Amino acid sequence: MNKTNTTFVLSLLFSSVLFYVVNASVGYDQRSIIINGQKKILISGSIHYPRSTPQMWPDLIQKAKDGGLDVIQTYVFWNGHEPSPGKYYFEERYDLVKFIKIVQQAGLYVHLRIGPYACAEWNFGGFPVWLKFVPGIEFRTDNEPFKAAMQNFTQKIVSMMKEENLFQTQGGPIIFSQIENEYGPVVWSLHSSAGKSYAKWAAQMALGLNTSVPWIMCKQQPYVPDNIIDTCNGYYCENFKPNKTNNPKMWTEAWTGWYTEYGGAVIYRPVEDMAFAVARFIQNGGSFINYYMYHGGTNFGRTAADFIATSYDFDAPIDEFGLLKEPNWGHLRDLHKAIKLCEQILVSTDPNVTYPGKNQEVHVFRSNVGCAAFLANYDTNLTATVNFDNKQYYLPAWSVSILPDCKTEVYNTARLNAQSAVTKMMPTGNISDWRSYNEPITYASGSDTTVENGLLEQVYVTRDSTDYLWYMTDVNIAANEGFLKNGQPPQLTVMSAGHALHVFVNGLLAGTAYGGLSHRELTFSKNIKLNVGINMISLLSVTVGLPNVGMHFEKWNAGVLGPVTLKGLNEGTRDLSKQKWHGLRGESFVNTPSGNSSVKLVEQSSVPTKQPLTWYKATFNAPAGNEPLALDMSTMTKGQIWINSQSMGRYWPGYTARGNCSDCDYAGTFWEKKCTRKCGEPTQKWYHVPRSWVKPNGNQLVVFEEMGGNPFGISLVKRMTGSVCADIYEGQPTMGILQNNTAKPKAHLRCPPGQKITQIKFASFGWPQGKCGSYSEGRCHAHKSYDVFQKKCVGKQFCLVTVASEVFGGDPCPNTVKKLAVEALCN
Repeated sequence: MNKTNTTFVLSLLFSSVLFYVVNASVGYDQRSIIINGQKKILISGSIHYPRSTPQMWPDLIQKAKDGGLDVIQTYVFWNGHEPSPGKYYFEERYDLVKFIKIVQQAGLYVHLRIGPYACAEWNFGGFPVWLKFVPGIEFRTDNEPFKAAMQNFTQKIVSMMKEENLFQTQGGPIIFSQIENEYGPVVWSLHSSAGKSYAKWAAQMALGLNTSVPWIMCKQQPYVPDNIIDTCNGYYCENFKPNKTNNPKMWTEAWTGWYTEYGGAVIYRPVEDMAFAVARFIQNGGSFINYYMYHGGTNFGRTAADFIATSYDFDAPIDEFGLLKEPNWGHLRDLHKAIKLCEQILVSTDPNVTYPGKNQEVHVFRSNVGCAAFLANYDTNLTATVNFDNKQYYLPAWSVSILPDCKTEVYNTARLNAQSAVTKMMPTGNISDWRSYNEPITYASGSDTTVENGLLEQVYVTRDSTDYLWYMTDVNIAANEGFLKNGQPPQLTVMSAGHALHVFVNGLLAGTAYGGLSHRELTFSKNIKLNVGINMISLLSVTVGLPNVGMHFEKWNAGVLGPVTLKGLNEGTRDLSKQKWHGLRGESFVNTPSGNSSVKLVEQSSVPTKQPLTWYKATFNAPAGNEPLALDMSTMTKGQIWINSQSMGRYWPGYTARGNCSDCDYAGTFWEKKCTRKCGEPTQKWYHVPRSWVKPNGNQLVVFEEMGGNPFGISLVKRMTGSVCADIYEGQPTMGILQNNTAKPKAHLRCPPGQKITQIKFASFGWPQGKCGSYSEGRCHAHKSYDVFQKKCVGKQFCLVTVASEVFGGDPCPNTVKKLAVEALCN
């Protein structure tokens, strides 16, 4: 029985850029999302508005639409919108209303994840830090101070959306809202009724806001409150079942890759596996799938969570800089086309499932609307011959083929019709005319200083307004200390809750220690040189973002909490923890050489390299063109960057990626350690500079280097497409066969706008080896492989070449399966 479970209706007449509706509604049943009475399977993608700039939004959203998306999904970032209690900010990158209206103008829907807990590898999970200091608060549980603050912010966002007529029942694009986020595991961890009580309260609070669109709670099982849709997050969700049979099967986070942590390798997910996971989800009754992320973007400023890199690329179909990542974008676009060809059949009936062979599965959807079939081969090594409806279909390992008419194979998840691309970073020249300022290591007085007997927790002092907090104290060494005679200097040991620590003794760097994402705490222990009399111990404690996931946010600490000890004195071990400590927080200098701090900086007569705690300042002109820009920071170690007073974020090329990286096969279950790059290299060396942040001339660049680097090696680069490739088997599925049953696959080569194909770097029809950027000929090669590409492609932005033996001068190796590999340079 096809029963519609819930429908939200508002009778109105409303005119906007996108909609003119009567009786606008959003509903669902067990097979579909129902919008204005039409049953749909919706394809969605996450684009987080603060991780790009408003100038980038229209292009990103149009590329998402061109990629076959119906919906844009985003979190709402509480700490960006309410940086202090009751004071709201909705400008620039945080202009949520503007972002949603741009989505609406593009003709797409919105899934608004209000939360307001986001996780998202975002600083403090999206919570404002002031919330930590509300008396009596406990986060994400049945706690009145927390619930009051959460309700206030949620109401604020819903009211804004209503005032702008942005819910679908008002004629707007918002079709779903989310309350809380991945709370199911927390319910289990609390081991009490508080988790269930809180989840029930959150759901009732959200439903009471009368948005007239459905509310979801993702990853909420086993406890799902009434009138809430529970959804799945993960690499695979084909076996997910909603808690109620009449609810739609929704996948709110289909992970396209994984986040990058400083000190970790860069993780990527083969698009063949991503497509395989989505096709399986759809064949098993899925009605909503969201790619997390579709464009990951950049953690500008201090928005990244602890030890999360500034890049949030996430191996998404649109890369961090806003360029299409091929073949990911194109292969998924083709998948979406194939799904949409079947859409009305899929939402009208349940499949008949058969198992024609080992590791084979066939889903057939038959109704009065038509017939569609999904053929699957789950073997991780072997190609399968699947017999279906008196015809044989050849499926590569770990793949699904889609037949929108139960006859014609238009798409296979392991066979790419989309082109691939190799991107490059094109230097535009090193930045020169540097000036430098040394950060003084001295006691100070003023509003940004503290003096306490004992050590203070770092976030308590800084309120996370800065990464930096100095802990300074004096150590008196008597002339009769034994170490002065025996030559065995005392050992300084500092215990810190994280995340990095630079230790200075009498103004000189004694050493550095830092943790990592899985081990935030650190210990510094080293023998240090001390003189007779007063010695100054200066500890620069550095946070690298605040944690974003877990329980008891109110209890998380950072900074030097001790003990701090000095071992090897006549008295044995001296505990310095209870001494008088001077604290100095914050950066002294960003916009002007003198800054606004109580500490004044003095320009140095020459620009040093490899000097810790140094401010560097330079001006530069923007290169011509509209290509995305980045700074190559590979000659620096760790610090922060500002351009024209905008914080680009943290850099840390000195933290190299651990592990052993190697190429991986798409086939087989994916997990975040399977496919990695950059081992032994800096986790991140290029840092995104938005074009809208730079002027044609006279841009100011400020760099604060903590550990010592060479600013003369910093360069501004353009991100460009260097070459495009096609890698296509003869006879593989293609959309064109629906119109012409003799159609053959075609190689599509397209350079970005403003670029043309200048050279065919490689072409081989036969058994070519390798991948885009590193192809080589195999034992079978058609010697006229280059000819057609030289004729049809060179000098053009775009070309098409049919993949067939006759095109390349005949069959180079009869009775074998052949493929074409071609690489064309763009310039």
